[in-house]
Amino acid sequence: MSNHLDSLKEFTTVVADTGDFASMQEYQPQDATTNPSLILQAASKSEYRGIVEQAVKELQESGKSGDALIEAILDRVLILFGLEILKIVPGRVSTEVDARLSFDTAATIAKAKELIAAYEAEGISRTRILIKIASTWEGIKAAEELEKEGIHCNLTLLFAFAQAVACAEAGVQLISPFVGRIYDWFKKENNTDYVGDEDPGVQSVAKIYSYYKKHGYKTEVMGASFRNTGQITSLAGCDLLTISPGLLEELQNTEGTLVRKLNPAGTCDLEKISYDEKAFRFEFNEDAMATEKTAQGIRAFSADIVKLEKLVAEMI
Repeated sequence: MSNHLDSLKEFTTVVADTGDFASMQEYQPQDATTNPSLILQAASKSEYRGIVEQAVKELQESGKSGDALIEAILDRVLILFGLEILKIVPGRVSTEVDARLSFDTAATIAKAKELIAAYEAEGISRTRILIKIASTWEGIKAAEELEKEGIHCNLTLLFAFAQAVACAEAGVQLISPFVGRIYDWFKKENNTDYVGDEDPGVQSVAKIYSYYKKHGYKTEVMGASFRNTGQITSLAGCDLLTISPGLLEELQNTEGTLVRKLNPAGTCDLEKISYDEKAFRFEFNEDAMATEKTAQGIRAFSADIVKLEKLVAEMI
């Protein structure tokens, strides 16, 4: 008897949204994504503390000190987690640039190049790495330059259609629209619990997907941040979906087959759009949900980076 997870894998690439290696091994996703919050959760567990300890040991002999040492150790922690993940998944891992660089194009580019160089020094091809960057104007412009050098990017914290349009125009490899956080905002704003195809988060991803396919954009769409399996099954057929271990388990334990909801041959009546910086900033500002959730996400990821720094500092 087929289950919903196996059925979903027939037309959507399933990605593990976790830093937990055991979960990846159990559900066998194609790719895996991480973020500062997930790395913090994993690094705080006893079974993963050895990774942080290894990074500290390696970098303490580098001659660096103070903030430079802590930054180097954190980068090494990200790489070590990524290397372990790549032993499990056959595809790609997303490694995130420090969220505090979200409004600095040059610094984002520099950090992305450092991370890619660190992976390549370990014998990992850049084709297996996605550099994860917040979907600010500065982040999108950084990704545009990185893509030209064969450094592929995953644009995260994406809530507005304007962000999706700008990412496609910039030629980024992949975007991660946050279904669950869009749902959270509208549920609170309208005091309404949305289900299935009526879910604003689901509708947002479906709109982006159909727009990309109609206009021939190669940028992959990866729905993210799910609150329930109904959001996932309503997006069956999306290029990729990144799913937490709890929801992967629920899908695996649900018998039956899924109907494909998103199809590249589907209809879309949206004409092609292009934004310069001023137009992008205005359109983004017009979207109250997107501006609020993007800012909130950057603050939360930045706060977790600070917590990771404190964890490292204590170990030093």
